[in-house]
Amino acid sequence: MTHHRAPDHRELLRFITCGSVDDGKSTLIGRLLYDSQLIFEDTLAAITKDSRKHGTTGDDIDLALLVDGLEAERQQGITIDVAYRFFQTPGRAFIVADTPGHEQYTRNMATGASSASLAVILIDARKGVLTQTRRHSYICSLLGIRDIVVAVNKIDLVNFDEDTFDRIVGDYVTFASELGFRCIVPVPISARFGDNVSTPSGNMPWYHGPTLIQHLEHVDVAQDLAVRPFRFPVQWVNRPNLDFRGFAGTIASGRVAPGDQVVVAASGKTSRIARIVTADGDLPVAEAGQAVTLTLEDEVDVARGDILVHTADRPPVADQFAAHLIWMDEEAMLPGRSYLMRIGNIWTPCSITSIRHRVDVNTLEEHAARRLSLNEIGFCNFSAGQPIPIDSYEDNRTTGAFILVDRFTNRTAAAGMVAYPLRRASNIHHEHFTVDKAARAALVGNKPMVLWFTGLSGSGKSTIANIVEQALHRAGRQTYSLDGDNIRHGLCRDLGFTAADRVENIRRVGEVAKLFVDAGVIVLASFISPFRAERRMVRDLLAEGEFLEVFVDTPIEDCIKRDPKGLYAKAKAGEIKNFTGIDSPYEPPEAPELHLLTAGSTAEESANAVLEQLRARGIAC
Repeated sequence: MTHHRAPDHRELLRFITCGSVDDGKSTLIGRLLYDSQLIFEDTLAAITKDSRKHGTTGDDIDLALLVDGLEAERQQGITIDVAYRFFQTPGRAFIVADTPGHEQYTRNMATGASSASLAVILIDARKGVLTQTRRHSYICSLLGIRDIVVAVNKIDLVNFDEDTFDRIVGDYVTFASELGFRCIVPVPISARFGDNVSTPSGNMPWYHGPTLIQHLEHVDVAQDLAVRPFRFPVQWVNRPNLDFRGFAGTIASGRVAPGDQVVVAASGKTSRIARIVTADGDLPVAEAGQAVTLTLEDEVDVARGDILVHTADRPPVADQFAAHLIWMDEEAMLPGRSYLMRIGNIWTPCSITSIRHRVDVNTLEEHAARRLSLNEIGFCNFSAGQPIPIDSYEDNRTTGAFILVDRFTNRTAAAGMVAYPLRRASNIHHEHFTVDKAARAALVGNKPMVLWFTGLSGSGKSTIANIVEQALHRAGRQTYSLDGDNIRHGLCRDLGFTAADRVENIRRVGEVAKLFVDAGVIVLASFISPFRAERRMVRDLLAEGEFLEVFVDTPIEDCIKRDPKGLYAKAKAGEIKNFTGIDSPYEPPEAPELHLLTAGSTAEESANAVLEQLRARGIAC
């Protein structure tokens, strides 16, 4: 067999295969590759050999091995990662994503679905609609796939029975009626033997519909992006010389022509399109999917990440919105924690303010939740670090999709799909007062900042902070102490000590500390604050130089010896849960401004080290 290169003129269809475990997804794709004559002779020989070792089809070639390329996949007989394969027919070129069926690989399945226009849902004719079928169908719907093929596979194992096929199709259509699919086409197939895959089957005279390939060749999955509102995310500002300033990117939706009035969505600055520049010359019009460089008639401030839109059809601009979220990180999501969000070409800090519900992807039921774990899906409220132009994901899969990135590990933590902006927040603006932070600080001769004392319970944080505050007070500096115990008697009395509650506790304290700094006060905050992410969140609330992290580094053995409240003893006995250092982790600062090694030192000596640091920063004390 030979390998052919796809002609450039063939329309490309991206689709995904998904369904329950062992329903034959990999075998189906192997069959498509085999029938399309896209297998090299040496590959076919290798697969024939491996079929004897790992195959599940007796003496026949196991076509699934063409796709399950990882050794672990072959040994287990399952698909673990997303496998992308290209094949072609006389009528069309295809890229197909074979995705895992196991629930623990939901994030992998979502990755494959995110770029697909159609989904082939495989159902084992012997088993019918299963929990995994529902889960994958829901994720396809969530990710904007509107065209579905229900491929009832292994029809040969039920003697090509028409009633079995009709029953399964009826069950699926009934279940899927709430998922918003535009088109559902059922096809009875045998991926192993090729029935109704590429050629019509003589074993099912009762079936008069298309083969799978016939449907895939002719299905129209165009999203009509060209007739939707114009969206142009700027990827690069092209300034080769003083006489040219263009904005490069790919048109996400709509059309544009020279003379069109456009606006920078976030800033509201308007201009008109002067030219549409390409390597092959200027264009009279450009539309969705084209990569172009636009020039404007006016010198408008446009940067990477901005979105150009038509003035008559602007997207909402909001810093708070609701969205579906697929959690992809091993470390659970906690409301209030700060992540980096990328939406289009914009990067901004972002936090989940609340989880409105978690979706049970197996039953589609909605449940209350305080966190999301790996592969879980939730509907959440978000707060971004700046107002951003957003569309609903349903309206635009480019400007309505985003990812969250862990700020410390740089791992992709989640994928999100915007539902709608929270318009109630659009009427809330920062008030700017004539008497500002500098004026308040000057009145009392202060240099406002936050001294953030972090360390284990019993490390001596509060004792050291108290000594420092007394010295500052004697020197005439205006101060205020925020201490963990005191805060939990009032502002945070409703919070416990779970990881989620600890995050919210520090978020509230950070906002209060920021207000005190704005009032011109030196704040001494003494909190275990076990997570780096939350300490970073507080730092980011303040201006450069206004946050001084003091790591009170006391060995846990010394903390246990002091243990004035007997907390460690209770934690070890199991009477206190989520106790930092025992059954809840403490993440020590990686680069604190001041690292106090307290072993062998007195509290007064540690306090003097803090005061020396303050004097070096120009604070008399």
